[in-house]
Amino acid sequence: MTDTETMTKQTEAAMDSVKQAFAPIGDAMKNLQTIDVPEATRDFVRRAAGTAKDKAADLHAGAEKMTVAVETAVTGSVSEAAKITRNIQTALYADAAAFFAGIDKLASAKSFGEAVQIQSELARSHGEVLVSRAKASTEYFGKLVADGAKTAQDNISKVASYSKTA
Repeated sequence: MTDTETMTKQTEAAMDSVKQAFAPIGDAMKNLQTIDVPEATRDFVRRAAGTAKDKAADLHAGAEKMTVAVETAVTGSVSEAAKITRNIQTALYADAAAFFAGIDKLASAKSFGEAVQIQSELARSHGEVLVSRAKASTEYFGKLVADGAKTAQDNISKVASYSKTA
């Protein structure tokens, strides 16, 4: 007998041993296919799956609502940031225009006294603009903080209600 034949016989013997060892498991699996599942068990599985499906749908709806709330808050914040940036740009441009207009006025002064008077008027005018901007900024930021606090409170109450229902 050659080495190949010997090896083949040993492999076949090992395979037969494995088949015999797992034969009871194979028989049990064949028997499992014929076992009847009671109606109560099937109903329980259906109800549990239905409940899980409903909970998943509720969780998805809650997550969607929370995402919309966050998206709305972020969109509002970005919009407000853009508005603030535009207002700052406008104020800087207005200041530059007022500065150059003041230089033109000062250049037209025919005496030192007239130049001092023009400079005083420009300083007073610029001071009034700064006070007006400060007042408008204070009112705007106060409103922004109040609106932000209300939005945060609303979002927190929504999240709390989502967690109670989920």
